[in-house]
Amino acid sequence: MSQKLLLSAKEIDIILHRLACQLIENHTDFDNTVLIGIQPRGTYLAKRLQKILVEEYQLHNLNLGYLDITFYRDDFRRGEKPLEANKTDINFVVEDKRVVFIDDVLYTGRSIRAALTAVQSFGRPLEIELLTLIDRRFSRHLPIQPNYRGRQVDSINQEKVKVNWIENEGEDAVYLVSR
Repeated sequence: MSQKLLLSAKEIDIILHRLACQLIENHTDFDNTVLIGIQPRGTYLAKRLQKILVEEYQLHNLNLGYLDITFYRDDFRRGEKPLEANKTDINFVVEDKRVVFIDDVLYTGRSIRAALTAVQSFGRPLEIELLTLIDRRFSRHLPIQPNYRGRQVDSINQEKVKVNWIENEGEDAVYLVSR
């Protein structure tokens, strides 16, 4: 198994700042916009973006939640080992709000499909957008595309994109792993 560095910590930082600026361009003051990190890995990206938006752009009315999609996945009962649920933490209403889903890697689109179903439990959003750090554009099984993307990666299905966050892997880096 070999791995190739796709993004260093510095490159990730630059991308996060660009994504934050793109969000501000489209949502200005976030009065009618909420951010939702998709559990588990989208939460790291969502927290980072929230920190940038609050600390560097003084957006203090920013709603951030975390959505667990485990029981909404179409492969929930297909694996050898049972999936473990994460915690959903959405303490605001999404009814008539602009929702931005945040996830680290967009691969087949199945996680986003599950998130679209799961979020309906919290109301009917006015609009839903998708922000992803990595877009594996040639691997889609569903017609789902990101509104905001950090980096587009062309990879074959035998390769895996691994996003490391300092909070849980001790480094900020993105690798392309060949099996």
